[in-house]
Amino acid sequence: MSLSELRVFGRSGTPISPLTLGTMNFGEGAGGAPGAPTGAEESIRIIQSALDSGITAIDTADVYSQGESEQVVGRALRGRRDDVFLATKFHGQMSPNPAHAGNSRRWITQAVEGSLRRLQTDRIDLYQAHRPDYNTDVLETITTLNDLIRQGKILYYGTSVFTPAQLVEAQWLATTNHLIPPLGNQVPYSMLVRANERDVFPIAQQYGLGVLAYGPLAGGWLSGSFVLDSGKPPTRVHSLPGRYDISGPSSERKLHAADALARLADKLELSLVDLAVGFALAHPAISSVIIGPRSEDHLAAYLRAAEVRLGESVLDAIDDVVPPGTNFVERDAGAIVPSLEFAELRRR
Repeated sequence: MSLSELRVFGRSGTPISPLTLGTMNFGEGAGGAPGAPTGAEESIRIIQSALDSGITAIDTADVYSQGESEQVVGRALRGRRDDVFLATKFHGQMSPNPAHAGNSRRWITQAVEGSLRRLQTDRIDLYQAHRPDYNTDVLETITTLNDLIRQGKILYYGTSVFTPAQLVEAQWLATTNHLIPPLGNQVPYSMLVRANERDVFPIAQQYGLGVLAYGPLAGGWLSGSFVLDSGKPPTRVHSLPGRYDISGPSSERKLHAADALARLADKLELSLVDLAVGFALAHPAISSVIIGPRSEDHLAAYLRAAEVRLGESVLDAIDDVVPPGTNFVERDAGAIVPSLEFAELRRR
């Protein structure tokens, strides 16, 4: 695989690079502290280095650093906007006011203006619902997004971590109401997070959806820190215990799988990042893999990984460690549907 081997984003006919630069870590805040955003000037250098290296797609969201990520992207793209497939998202709460969130017509029409202003652009290539909104009718959301296309403010729209049923419903509602249907879906996908292989990817291929896959390193589990007998706990265990607590049985199985994959990478004389990114790029449903570097060194490692092409025997060996369709932890799906998360909805 090479960054010069562009892929078509769904049924749009639009070519994009196999890697998309994700900007969740970018913001005006000073970088350095664990979990802090990468500072603005370094973020701009990373963005420009990514573009110079052949990456043609950037993904951000209004909620990342409460708009600061979009501002940084807007600054970095001055003079280069027309060369980039620019994606952003709405849904997350953007102020103390709870009405400044969600997928309603009222909020989307405000949110898009804020994103356009921060990104310093007159249109967004791909505008995505960051999460499902169980309080808003899907038809209201897609009608609003259809109107934004007609107004020229967005070119395409998509979703993120929608369930298979929601993906099909959105396509059906758009078609039966003579609206432009969603074009893409953004989902987590890695060697440790594979549940979307069961139904989301086949649905995407059936309807011609472009798929942006995020989290190829599984939130750090495939960074090389999560290995057995390392002599020290993984760096994120204490900061995010809900996701990185390795004491539960599901996470223990995940830890053993991460260790086995690290050993497989060593055997193949690849870095674990090489193996992880190569795996995500190998699935035919994937349009582009979102990477989230915090530094230029991180970016360089991702760029090297993009050159890796895994053969069938290697993919089979990965399947032996983590069977297709496997998620170890429900939260790894990106969101938990309310009927599973809240006991009162399961038992009413």
